[in-house]
Amino acid sequence: MTVLYAKLADQIQQLISDGVYRDGERLPGVRVLSRQFGVSISTVLQAHQTLESRGYLEARERSGYYARVPCKDAPIPIMQRPKSRPAPVTARDMALDLCTVERKHMVALGAAVPHADYVPLRQIQHATLWAARQGLEALDYAFPGKDVFRRQIAQRMTNLGVVTTHEDIIATNGAQEAIILALRAVTQPGDIVAVESPSFPGILQALEVVGLRALEIPTHPLEGMSLEGLELALEQWPIKACVVVANHSNPLGVRMPDSQKKRLVDLLAERSVPMIEDDIYGDLPFEGERPRPAKSFDTTGNVIYCSSFSKTISPGLRLGWVVPGPRFAEISQQKYFNNMATASIPQLAVAHFLEQGGYDRYLRTARQRYKEATERLRAAVVREFPEGTAVSRPMGGFVLWVQLPHGASGTTIYHEARERSINIAPGRMFSTTDKYEDYIRLNCANPWSERIEWAIRTLGELVASQVRRAA
Repeated sequence: MTVLYAKLADQIQQLISDGVYRDGERLPGVRVLSRQFGVSISTVLQAHQTLESRGYLEARERSGYYARVPCKDAPIPIMQRPKSRPAPVTARDMALDLCTVERKHMVALGAAVPHADYVPLRQIQHATLWAARQGLEALDYAFPGKDVFRRQIAQRMTNLGVVTTHEDIIATNGAQEAIILALRAVTQPGDIVAVESPSFPGILQALEVVGLRALEIPTHPLEGMSLEGLELALEQWPIKACVVVANHSNPLGVRMPDSQKKRLVDLLAERSVPMIEDDIYGDLPFEGERPRPAKSFDTTGNVIYCSSFSKTISPGLRLGWVVPGPRFAEISQQKYFNNMATASIPQLAVAHFLEQGGYDRYLRTARQRYKEATERLRAAVVREFPEGTAVSRPMGGFVLWVQLPHGASGTTIYHEARERSINIAPGRMFSTTDKYEDYIRLNCANPWSERIEWAIRTLGELVASQVRRAA
């Protein structure tokens, strides 16, 4: 359901596109638009903020709002073809460094972590206080998870087409642990695992922890993992598992079409290669209904589903889950040996939040906010970065994948930006090789500010300077 201010923003955007309001022309005042469209002043102001994020409006201090026709859009990054040989995953020192430097003095465009303004802080505080008052229920071990939490997850999974019960679900310390548990259940050290390329660094770290080799499969920026590339790899290599983020992958933000998800699930099932699905961004689409997970097309139990609330409710809760299917015994054993159980209070708090309907109410506004934040940052990159830059068009989530012009190095930009208190993620983190040396990833989940605008402008200047030096 589209909220009122978003509909108003669409109407005003169409007027600008049709030339009713020309580039640089001042729009009528807020009160005038309020009367004209029959909406409140606050709705008009929210619509203006949305149009600013899309690049169709410019606010001038003490002057009002002016129409702006966005410059020509940047192309999307091309699909890269990584080396078609398995590679061990080495220590990810840069990923650890990236997370530990996100301090108040830095402009936090690096780690894919939502700003506090984007999470339901007050609601979770109340739910956590409620959970803490549940006596022994809040303090005992909960293996394989609190029934009340697992029941809520089972209901949500069933609504997504994954018919399951609470007894099929294991609570984990985030999706990262869920993926590691799944990998340990279906592989042995030294085995080959197929992954998307570019791949989320957390998945590569999980492979490293288990001692596995990664085989990178080309991934299209609009359709997801290349099924032709995967099929060829399956014919050439003894692949033991495949890890996929089918909904709003990190860093591309791509969502696989349902037809592709089904083909992927069937392809792996035919070859008895377990699929591990990471659906951590599935709840954050920019348009339409919540997309189906690939697991919903699984008829053989070959897909192990992993997810968490780290990108929606709170990264600090460290609360996720895994649906192991026929591998429940192996994964529950791994979980018990690893850390016995996931903390009880976060499970009770989140279950209470879900049961009261707070999560779904939060998502209705969060999805629109993430969309606007991503569109605004994308428009700024297109505007401030030099010609030759390519920028992803995410379908959900809150990250941007940026391909720099010829002659620019993402690693060099990363270090130069750090000297200016700007943190970004260099492309080399997203591969087992240096395939993405000319890429960076940007976190969009920050409230817009003059400091963010300055940071994007500074990054654009650094890239332009590097391109000039390389010419």
